[in-house]
Amino acid sequence: MSNQQRETFFTKPVNLYYMLLGSTLGLSLLGLIMVFSASSIYSLDAKGSSFAIVLRQFIFLVLSIPMAWVFSRFSLAQWKLLARFGFIVSIGLLVLVQLIGKSVNGNHNWISLGFVDVQPSEVAKFLMILWAGFMLAKQERSGVDHTVVLKQIAPAFALCIILVMAGSDLGTASIFACILAGLLWVSGLRLGIFGIALSLGLVGLTAAILTSPYRVQRFMVFLNPFAEDQYKLYGWQPAHSLLGLASGGFFGVGLGASRQKWGNLAEAHTDFIFAVIGEELGLFGTIATLLLLSILLFSIFKLALRAHDPMVRYVASGFGCWLAIQTILNIGSAISVLPVVGVTLPFVSYGGSALIATYMGIGFVLGAARRDPVIYKELRETGFKWLR
Repeated sequence: MSNQQRETFFTKPVNLYYMLLGSTLGLSLLGLIMVFSASSIYSLDAKGSSFAIVLRQFIFLVLSIPMAWVFSRFSLAQWKLLARFGFIVSIGLLVLVQLIGKSVNGNHNWISLGFVDVQPSEVAKFLMILWAGFMLAKQERSGVDHTVVLKQIAPAFALCIILVMAGSDLGTASIFACILAGLLWVSGLRLGIFGIALSLGLVGLTAAILTSPYRVQRFMVFLNPFAEDQYKLYGWQPAHSLLGLASGGFFGVGLGASRQKWGNLAEAHTDFIFAVIGEELGLFGTIATLLLLSILLFSIFKLALRAHDPMVRYVASGFGCWLAIQTILNIGSAISVLPVVGVTLPFVSYGGSALIATYMGIGFVLGAARRDPVIYKELRETGFKWLR
């Protein structure tokens, strides 16, 4: 009986809407709390106030939520109109970074607005998914062979990757490559062609690593960050991330009581926030975080499968692939099973540009759910207008 109840809950269409909404807000709230905890020491030292960084995150969250609500009300025709210009706008943003951008921690991928720095490549990720979804849907309707669309989409993504790599940001470039791979996979590209494309991507990644001594060291050290000759060099971040996670136990040392954030763990509020969660909230906190992320991804992919319009299906799937691979890379770096690539944990890490971009995607998927007749009917029956 209990198995049947669980199956009913997870398969009932309207519950996918609630799961998407609940997990997004839950992760955002968790992120706000943990950004404050992880950044307070650094913020006090660099900004003069323990609240400076979390206040910025809060402002971006306050802007992102109503923005997602507006996007969820967009018609499919409006999304298709926006999608037509997704590639052009993305390239424009990435070129602008190279012209007037600034470098942060060796990556030239930021634009300073004076009061805050923004990362246009985050918005470009969503716009490229939107454009690629539009192109794949157009191909599906026309019945053209998949290889034709591959010739259009792959070079466009390759251009984005080249522009990002011009700023030495291998992490973001890897995300773009993985988004492309995910989109081509869900589009049904023939396995042989997909394998060739994947092999070319891996060759490019290998070349990017081997041509940079810094990246080679990052890649070599992740399996043993405590090695005597690397611990105080490239192994420092992954080693102290592991120390934080190991000291958390089942329930953590207590919220705000992390020791690693006191100068030992660089980027504690961005790339390594998962380690702070593990240290302060313990195994319970990390499992809760993974559970929320799993619910989020499950609801996105299930809603994608329910979509009748092919563009909605491709864009929602691409958005899910983006969040999934970024989660894997971030947590993989934190637990030292992957090299440190410098990507944030979706909705949890500090980053206004990332928060806005991911909420754009959430707005799209929520809109897709609202256009589902079964889901919309049940939302109307609740009597809460803001839900629908």
